[in-house]
Amino acid sequence: MNRLVILDGVQLPTQSGEVVVTARELGIVLGDDNPASFDRLGYALEGCDSVVVACAASRRGQWSHALKSAAVDVEIVSPELDQFEALAIGNFDGRRTLQVSARPLNVRDRLLKRALDLVVASTALLILSPVMLAVTIAIMVDSGGPVLFRQQRVGRNNRMFNLLKFRSFAHASADPTGMRSASRTDERMTRVGKFIRRTSLDELPQLINVILGHMSVVGPRPHALGSTAENDVFWKIDNRYFHRHAVKPGMTGLAQIRGFRGATVHRHDLTNRLQSDLEYLCGWTIWRDLKIIVATFGVILHPNAF
Repeated sequence: MNRLVILDGVQLPTQSGEVVVTARELGIVLGDDNPASFDRLGYALEGCDSVVVACAASRRGQWSHALKSAAVDVEIVSPELDQFEALAIGNFDGRRTLQVSARPLNVRDRLLKRALDLVVASTALLILSPVMLAVTIAIMVDSGGPVLFRQQRVGRNNRMFNLLKFRSFAHASADPTGMRSASRTDERMTRVGKFIRRTSLDELPQLINVILGHMSVVGPRPHALGSTAENDVFWKIDNRYFHRHAVKPGMTGLAQIRGFRGATVHRHDLTNRLQSDLEYLCGWTIWRDLKIIVATFGVILHPNAF
């Protein structure tokens, strides 16, 4: 594509090989609808497929008007829009709007994903019910108290829900906010708790969360509200953190099969996961969910599972 960059009183970083000219060099005077100026502009655009104009905000309307008749694609640089990370231009009651976000899954995809969740979760519950019963009995014999641990997590649309897990800590040591991450030598863990965390069996009650619609089988893992890395809560480390909540949280996800799991000691422990979560939001397909589910079996026993 042959692109022309026109600079009118401002500077703009450009890539090597691009044709860059100034409005002064073109001899263009805007605002008076002078045919001679339009002729010079048309001559400059000969052989071009697109033109990009960088100018002062007060002159953007004039450039827009002048280039409406150009038989090329035209873009005008508006640096102040960078903060919005706009995706497209929309229309509301005749007024121009900026589309700053788009739902990751359309209605068809959401129905397809929900059907997959129900099939996988109900089948897994049926097959694994003897295992879950055995874990229940083991917890009751080992430490007594409640079998399930409930903790508030952030779900789709930033709505809170109660995540279910088999209790792996002593009942008196329960941490409802998740401010203290579990460690390999955590004294709060019971004997059974160490085993079910190491084998990820403590996560099985989340199949109920999936059936109830709080979670999906595949998606970004839901974090506890008090989760921190280097003493900062997650959303203060990266302002894109809440973007991951555009879909339901999952029992497993892209970050998990890449090995990003366990305690978040350092800031990069979060940013690595977040990058994978945001990547998952782009271009969802049911085939990728199926691949992630299959790949999860290879990381159930993981060095960072404790």
